[in-house]
Amino acid sequence: MNEIMIEARGIVKSFGDVRVLKGVDLDIEQHKITSISGASGAGKTTLLQILGTLHTPDAGSLAIGGTQVHGLQGKALAEFRNQRIGFIFQFHRLLPEFSAVENVLMPAWIQGNDSSLHKSRAERLLKDLGMGSRLHHLPNQLSGGEQQRVAAARALMNEPDVVLADEPTGNLDSGNADSLFELFVELRDREGQTFVVVTHNEAMASRGDARLHLMDGNIALP
Repeated sequence: MNEIMIEARGIVKSFGDVRVLKGVDLDIEQHKITSISGASGAGKTTLLQILGTLHTPDAGSLAIGGTQVHGLQGKALAEFRNQRIGFIFQFHRLLPEFSAVENVLMPAWIQGNDSSLHKSRAERLLKDLGMGSRLHHLPNQLSGGEQQRVAAARALMNEPDVVLADEPTGNLDSGNADSLFELFVELRDREGQTFVVVTHNEAMASRGDARLHLMDGNIALP
């Protein structure tokens, strides 16, 4: 059995009078693709943002790679997030004035790394993802599928332990959605990342190594 990469216990989160998460417990295995499905409004994105340290739960504990992340604050938390976690969003969130390779380099630049070595890694990631001829194109010169590949390369730039993907196929047609999942499989096998994917896409949810279903603020059997 693989080691546990993410361990969450008793995660509670409310917004005003609405309790979105009601004591979520989950274990995410290392080097696996785990999908989280559930109805709209079930709290999937809130849970993913807590796992990514973007939100703090009202109660509960979270460990990533053995580190109790909510014991970290300020700069230490930001550095942990930048170094250990990669994010892929539904709407890509690429910076429009920067080229594909510059967008991929952003996490390294935030970390203060601007060497030719890091540029070479960014270029290699894009080439490995079939984007070798699009390195210097701006986001508005790329298709939706190409933009998502740039976003995936950016998520991998700092060699994170965990990649969190929030509805990554939401704006892709079925062909590009299938290609993106195959990309996750390839990256899991080659780079050794742990993927957590929030998705409405039943085909993608069922093809992961493990599947969790969020209902009524808690994890239920899918």
